[in-house]
Amino acid sequence: MRLFSRPSGKSGGVEWIIVFLGNPGPRYANTRHNVGFMACDALAKNLGIKVDRLKFKALTALATVGGARAFLMKPQTYMNLSGDAVRQAMSFYKVPLERVLVLCDDVAIPEFSLRLRRSGSAGGHNGLKDIIAKCGGDGFPRIKIGVGGKAHEDMDLADHVLGAYTAQALVEMQATCERAVDAAEAIIRDGIDHAMGVYNTKA
Repeated sequence: MRLFSRPSGKSGGVEWIIVFLGNPGPRYANTRHNVGFMACDALAKNLGIKVDRLKFKALTALATVGGARAFLMKPQTYMNLSGDAVRQAMSFYKVPLERVLVLCDDVAIPEFSLRLRRSGSAGGHNGLKDIIAKCGGDGFPRIKIGVGGKAHEDMDLADHVLGAYTAQALVEMQATCERAVDAAEAIIRDGIDHAMGVYNTKA
């Protein structure tokens, strides 16, 4: 049972910041590096809202997720400067690092799989690297959405992550992003340990 709800319109403090990593602009739409943005779109559709208010160098919205007041963010700074937007939101809402939940792509895990982590290194991901550098360390939970490795050894990694999905693969990735949204709810509602036990499985 989903515990999502529309924003109530009442004032109240933000308890969580949920950051969806990607690159802005149509050039990057439906690419592997933008599955974080795809997850945000899935959440917005479930909530019946738009994440479109420009604030802190990000497209944003307020919503209730897993019973908690959350600030949703799609940074518009490009991936390698994502920490700028997150730092500003953390400072404004006084949200500690352990309540900043980040959703992003990961080339190190199988495509269409999820990997939840309480904390950890950037693993070569430039968006995570910038958040770690600018927001106080690596002690934030994250949901990694698997996009798989390169098709062949000679392929440039940038070409892989910036490659667009075929129509069939996009449908499967959108379903994966729906699971990522469910995992985000579970982290907030039930805690990271419980959520890892449920969602750290292959597709």
